[in-house]
Amino acid sequence: MKLRAFNLNSHTFILHPSSFILSAMLALLVLTLACDVGGQRPSSIPDEAQATIDRVTADIEAGRDEKIYSEAAEEWRRTSTPEQSKAIFETLRTRLGKATERARKTVHDEQKTVGETAMHRIVIRYETKFEHGEGMETFTLLERDGRWLLAGYLVNSDALKQ
Repeated sequence: MKLRAFNLNSHTFILHPSSFILSAMLALLVLTLACDVGGQRPSSIPDEAQATIDRVTADIEAGRDEKIYSEAAEEWRRTSTPEQSKAIFETLRTRLGKATERARKTVHDEQKTVGETAMHRIVIRYETKFEHGEGMETFTLLERDGRWLLAGYLVNSDALKQ
C-alpha cells in the first residue's frame, strides 16, 4: 500500500489511497449535483407560444397542411413550397403516426433588435414518443405583432431514416 504525503504551510499531510479515492468521489458527486439541471423543468414559454405549438401539432395530425403553410411565418414560406411542406408532413404522419407523449427538453428564448426591428424568437425542443417511434422535435417560433408564428419545424428520428 502506497501512502502519499504533501506539505502545506509547514504541516505534513499523509493520504491513504482509499481516502484519496473517497475524496475524489465526493468531489465528483458535488460537481455532478451542482451541474445537474436534468431534474429541473426547462424554462417556461409564453402561453401564446404554447398555444401555437398545440395548434400546429393538431393541424399536422389532422392533415391540415395548407393551413399550417398559410399561417406560418414568412421565413417558413420562403424556404419551402406548399407542396414540399405537405410532403414532409405526410411522411411524418405515415412513418411516425401521432405524437403520444411529449416532454420539453430545452427552451432557447432570444430577443434582439436588428436595425429598428425588434425580434423575439423561441426554439423549443421536445423528446417525443409517436405511435411508430420516437424522436426529437424542434419548433422555431417568431413573435410578430403579438402573435407567435411557426418559422421552423424539425423531427429527428431513426424511424424517418428507413
